Amino acid sequence: QVQLVESGGDLVQPGGSLRLSCAASGSIDSISDMGWYRQAPGKERELVATIPNGGRPNYAASVKGRFTVSRDNAKNTVFLQMNSLKPEDTAVYYCSAFIKPPWPTGRDYWGQGTQVTVSS
Repeated sequence: QVQLVESGGDLVQPGGSLRLSCAASGSIDSISDMGWYRQAPGKERELVATIPNGGRPNYAASVKGRFTVSRDNAKNTVFLQMNSLKPEDTAVYYCSAFIKPPWPTGRDYWGQGTQVTVSS
């Protein structure tokens, strides 16, 4: 079985920074895309940033220039550095990873979520 475990969520003041981490473990042969999504109360889950294996990151317009996604393939870990945080960034942040097995299709796995609250 595969598990994704996030960490790093916290309460932070507007303008502050946080770094989220997500480590994948278990039966993993390969990981292609990794990324972060978020869901605020009363809203649908939305993409924050994704990073393919060896490719360029992709960001939501609302976070471009403030957030940076990166990954450590040796540790099956994806990070999200969040700077200049705003109250509207408040949400539960979920990491995702597209993993094989199962072969040949692979599938998406999700973490349990970590709360980020931006408030003074």
